[in-house]
Amino acid sequence: MKRQILFCLITTLLAAQATAPEVELSAEPHHHLTLENKYVRVYNVEVPPHADTLMHWHRHDYIYVTLGPTEVVNEVKDKPPATIKLQDGETHFSPAPFAHIAHNRTDQPFRNVTIEIVDDENLRHATTKWDPNKNEDRALETFPGGTQQILFIKDAIRASEFELQPGAAVPPDHHAGPLLLVAVTDIYLRTSVEGQAPGPERLKSGEVRWMPNGFPAVTNIKTKPAKFVTLEFP
Repeated sequence: MKRQILFCLITTLLAAQATAPEVELSAEPHHHLTLENKYVRVYNVEVPPHADTLMHWHRHDYIYVTLGPTEVVNEVKDKPPATIKLQDGETHFSPAPFAHIAHNRTDQPFRNVTIEIVDDENLRHATTKWDPNKNEDRALETFPGGTQQILFIKDAIRASEFELQPGAAVPPDHHAGPLLLVAVTDIYLRTSVEGQAPGPERLKSGEVRWMPNGFPAVTNIKTKPAKFVTLEFP
């Protein structure tokens, strides 16, 4: 009986997929563009409970950061649907091109930050500045009051997850290239920039900040641990 129900569900989803309208990512109504430059296009994604996205195309490689634990049915065009369970802050890379529908079957909104890599075609073949002999991929760096978990290196971009205890600071890196910071938790940051007085800045979960010169210094001034993801570009 369970097999019959599963078969009927898959058949129904595939039939719906065949008739679903296809749109570009920028035209999908659950994807809201929040930042665009020569490196990235950043979308805040929110799918209400028991709702679906339209069938939409990803023409560029992208990285997504999940906001809150969730379960989503991912229906890639011409493939059977697959159920994916994701944890808060979970970050993944998806190679393009493909089209899909995201079905939210939970009672909570499905939220993430989708970062489209504008120059992915060139970056796929770029020489990364990260030294593979140092086992950069999946490495864990520690510093007073915090950790940097290197998640992966894709398209010459290094993705890291930071956790900062109250009062802790990310050490400045004056040799870093441009980076994108994605707030996983609601956080207060104090960013020091040469020639400017440091001041606290509140970032809500899902908000992003583009830092063209890498980390000058970032301090967690909140009374709770802060969690955020960075994407470092060559």
